[in-house]
Amino acid sequence: MDALLPTRDRAWVYRRAMSLPEVLLWKAIKGRKLGGLHFRRQHPVGHYVLDFYCDAAKLAVEVDGQSHGFGDRPQRDERRDAWLLVQGIRTLRIPASVVLDDVDAAAGWILTTAEETPSPSALRAAGPPPEGRT
Repeated sequence: MDALLPTRDRAWVYRRAMSLPEVLLWKAIKGRKLGGLHFRRQHPVGHYVLDFYCDAAKLAVEVDGQSHGFGDRPQRDERRDAWLLVQGIRTLRIPASVVLDDVDAAAGWILTTAEETPSPSALRAAGPPPEGRT
């Protein structure tokens, strides 16, 4: 039934039905607690809803439960990650078990990945100068 809802409506529903690992991680990263980065939870992008998203780092964070390793789920996750990458968004997949075992380590993993993500201004600076300029 959820798949029939528009993406924004699904995001709203998902915000109210977060899993325990998602809730724990959200408490650790909300309110710019993680390196001053602003994260959104259950954020719609295209026809997908991202568990967490940081626009400044163009980073999606997905908390993957056991179901992500079975059936066609790995292939669906790969297609989703590839589509997001075309949009300029990197995806970090964190197993739910890691969050449950050590939420601070999971948050540290997110911060390290976010810091490794080049900003759009850094990408522009690395490219050639605009035509007609030297």
